[in-house]
Amino acid sequence: MKIKLGHGKINMEQIAEWCMGELYNFCGESICEFEYVCTDSREADNNTLFVATRGERVDGHDYIVSALDLGCRCVLCEYVPVNISGRCASFVTVENSIEAFANAANGYRQDSPIATVAVTGSVGKTTTKELVASIFKRFLKVYSTVGNFNSVIGMPMSLMEVGEECDAAVFEMGMSGFGEIRSMSRTARPRIAMVTNVGSSHLEHLGTRENIARAKLEIAEGLCDGGYLLLNGDEPLLREIHPKTAKNRYKTLYVGLEEAKNCDIIAKNIHVSSEGTVFDLEFLGRLYKDVRINLIGRHFAYNASFAASAAFLMGADEASVREGLLDYVSEGMRQNIRECDGVTVVADCYNAAPESMRGAIDTLCALSVEGKRVAVLGDMRELGEDSEDMHREIGRYLVSRGIDMLITVGKLGACIAESAIMSGMSPSCVFAQIDEGEIDSVCAELKGILKSGDAVLFKASRTISLERVIDKVFYKD
Repeated sequence: MKIKLGHGKINMEQIAEWCMGELYNFCGESICEFEYVCTDSREADNNTLFVATRGERVDGHDYIVSALDLGCRCVLCEYVPVNISGRCASFVTVENSIEAFANAANGYRQDSPIATVAVTGSVGKTTTKELVASIFKRFLKVYSTVGNFNSVIGMPMSLMEVGEECDAAVFEMGMSGFGEIRSMSRTARPRIAMVTNVGSSHLEHLGTRENIARAKLEIAEGLCDGGYLLLNGDEPLLREIHPKTAKNRYKTLYVGLEEAKNCDIIAKNIHVSSEGTVFDLEFLGRLYKDVRINLIGRHFAYNASFAASAAFLMGADEASVREGLLDYVSEGMRQNIRECDGVTVVADCYNAAPESMRGAIDTLCALSVEGKRVAVLGDMRELGEDSEDMHREIGRYLVSRGIDMLITVGKLGACIAESAIMSGMSPSCVFAQIDEGEIDSVCAELKGILKSGDAVLFKASRTISLERVIDKVFYKD
């Protein structure tokens, strides 16, 4: 992970001031400066600040000397290694390098006039972020985080990358526990913050959906005075747990679907087809008819409604909103739909939770196909003690939706298969591979059943890597 500073070079004295750290300079009277920041020692050089962080498996402090060997002269860390004699380098030491770096990012952007938008949610936050950026770029010079820079280290790095030419920036904020989104929000100081939903991801770490909601709502803590907090109005937990303090600092708006109660923004008359999703958007009492997105699924009306709302609040005109939503096309491993040898392939391999799994099954059902609908599903991770029950519910759901054939990968995926059979799917239409590392049998099964005119969905948590199956079945001999 490496970025170039958007506002030009800074020196280690400035870093020490922002981080409230101790500066150790081993370069005589000169103070080292840098134009890049990295967290991987292999990307370090003489113009880069190396931030040594402690992770679950790797401690960056073990690689400080390696960074120095590559010419690095600037290091933010929690202690100075003993074996650096003779090196020309500057160190800023702090109690916690991740927290200190967030302070540095905040200091670096403190005089910047850019308006920031912060997006979180259990599922769909990346899609929402990219929809916001797609609209914004039609009337603003906008920066949007690339890929998955949504962590307590990645998001501040993205903030420091924003250039002087930008009017606005859109940031995604993920989390695994309490305090992480609070830190990112206070660093980004968003004008608009949104919680798109509260799902079941992270139950393993946070225990309850109530705790997940509380962790997500930390995004409000950095909101600028006079800003906006957009919440999913169809999620009771967000109404119940919405923080009682500081509400007078910002305005809360609720986003819902169809007959949503007490919502300020509502997506109505939602129609899903193979061509995409069309709906009417009611925004603060004004109706915009036939809003279109090139995403297939009722649940995407939420993402689009959040994105359109943020754009309207930032002053976008109707044409910019419509064009921005319509121009967005999902790429990578998120709902990538394409035809391969006459088979419609829905590749949605980036991540999975019960909510997004049901949405993906709905997408498969919405496709206009002449042949079979086949679901290739794998484990959903980090769901806690009720994980098996959640997988079995998916089995029941896909049978209720009329999916023709099911292939599962992984031990938890096998629970989906078992439940599907118990719910009425013929055992001859179900194939379960418990060993997630053994995909040859899955590929052979798919090659034997798929024919031109069929549609197949691939959906699982990222660790299952279902794209291996897609590559082997459709792109490799």
